[in-house]
Amino acid sequence: MGLGLLSVLALIPILTVLLFLVIFRWPAKHAMPLAFVVTVVMAFFIWEVPANQIAAASTRGVVTALEVLFIVFGAVLMLNTLKESGAIQTIRQGFIDISPDRRVQAIIICWLFGSFIEGASGWGTPAAVLAPLLVAIGFPAMGAVMVALIIQSTPVSYGAVGTPILVGVSSGLEGAENVINAATSLGLSHEAYINMIGGQVAIFHGIVGVFIPLFMVTMLTYFFGKNKSLRAGMEVWKFAIFAGLAFTIPYALVANLLGPEFPSLFGGLIGLAIVVPAAKKGLFMPKSTWDFEHSSKWDPEWTGTLSATTLSKATIHPFKAWFPYILMGILLVLTRVSTLPFGDWLKTASITVEEIFGTSISITSTPFFLPGFIMVLMSIMGYFLYSMTAETYGTALKSSTKMIISAAPALLFAVPMVQVFINSGVNATGYTSMPLVLAEGVSEIMGQNWPLVAPAIGALGAFVAGSNTISNMMFALFQFGTAENVGINPATIVALQAVGGAAGNMICVHNVVAASATAGLIGREGALIRKLMIPTFYYVFFAGAIGYIAINGIGLNIGTFFAAIVLLTIVSIIVKGNRKEKQTTTESKQQKFGG
Repeated sequence: MGLGLLSVLALIPILTVLLFLVIFRWPAKHAMPLAFVVTVVMAFFIWEVPANQIAAASTRGVVTALEVLFIVFGAVLMLNTLKESGAIQTIRQGFIDISPDRRVQAIIICWLFGSFIEGASGWGTPAAVLAPLLVAIGFPAMGAVMVALIIQSTPVSYGAVGTPILVGVSSGLEGAENVINAATSLGLSHEAYINMIGGQVAIFHGIVGVFIPLFMVTMLTYFFGKNKSLRAGMEVWKFAIFAGLAFTIPYALVANLLGPEFPSLFGGLIGLAIVVPAAKKGLFMPKSTWDFEHSSKWDPEWTGTLSATTLSKATIHPFKAWFPYILMGILLVLTRVSTLPFGDWLKTASITVEEIFGTSISITSTPFFLPGFIMVLMSIMGYFLYSMTAETYGTALKSSTKMIISAAPALLFAVPMVQVFINSGVNATGYTSMPLVLAEGVSEIMGQNWPLVAPAIGALGAFVAGSNTISNMMFALFQFGTAENVGINPATIVALQAVGGAAGNMICVHNVVAASATAGLIGREGALIRKLMIPTFYYVFFAGAIGYIAINGIGLNIGTFFAAIVLLTIVSIIVKGNRKEKQTTTESKQQKFGG
């Protein structure tokens, strides 16, 4: 069978997800079982993958799905503990004291605090933590999930203390002769070569990601504002770009000076240290304050089973209210740093099954090492810290369990579908796995223009695998080889792969399902993915253009043209937003002084 036809067939499982989940708007709990069946049929009848291989891959997927559900449960239980104890009122008041503007709150909570959580934990934890927190302080559930997922992009390449680079890219390239030769020619060890690639990744992310806070608030005001206005988002452009730079500059410096472990961690912390005091002093703040309409006027599609807490006087000290989140961040860092023993202690309690159903597929689960375990501990600590009654804690536990049960069906089919798709390379036909067939088909078409689509391949990998790390493991060597074949610097192309893989986390099904579940938003995953495709397309399009320029230089070429389109579009919308802000300020002054 030719590569072209095989590529089309390999695309069918992904098209099934897009058709039923995104276009037909089926709930994920209905769309993902169908996608799983389609993927199994393609694997068994076209790729001729043995039944035991399909069963083993599916079993691994079920275990992974249970791990994700545990993380979601921990995040929701922790939030519900704060909610039932009243601590969430203090947190809510704290953000209002910084600024009552919802755009500013979204940037500080998601872009900065969320990036720190991503750097510490990964695993989609930021969206799972942030979405219910935003709902609790008054965001509509769908808006909360959307902005929480948009930041699952720039910081992701260095999530879980650099795992997507140190494990994903490194293991994807390790041992290949052409990679060894490339590193040797530069006088670098394999580790130093990976660190060099990691430094390039941060530069690409820094250029593209600096506009993500602006993208985030503009989508928030457009989709969830009273007037559906892009301009309302652009009014905060000074603060958004300031926050973007406050994160991306230290982030890129750390990646290039210290390595891949701490860019997102340090970037988030340094950004918070810069942006929060600036916001309190009113620096770069918009002239007018933006808020959602009253919840009674929200579209029913925006809301879920989780709702904002009623406004009441905060009675818990801010440090005490924030302490579970602070301690969670500290524990996540301590257990993820490889030079410390704490992570190894947690990993000693592991469940391992080798060679499932006689295949090479194995399963290892370390439940105490999962972020969910630390979150559950923080919830239990909250019970004592806030002197909760058994009844109030029982309410938190009951509501959290109910939410997880509603999210389980979608995840228990989505992740096995991904595992069958990825593991289809073991077959009787000699075909490579479905994702590699897709990538090879695209490379045949693109040739010298490969830098433009290299990030899209990474995003595709993250979309189907649910992980930047897995995407890098799958595609890093393929990207390297393709670059060599067309005479392009392979390290730069692998860096673009990692950037795209991070961006794909915004739309990967199990991240969307998990984050939606934490906000009580079940069954509207397709509507979210449609919205999230906008920033994902921006990310891979702009990254591809910058990558093309990095290889071919600025000039009369397609990369420069595409980059110019992006920048001119952003500048033109900022100018319109600035005019709108000035107009609003003038009108308010006229009203104040009687016209």
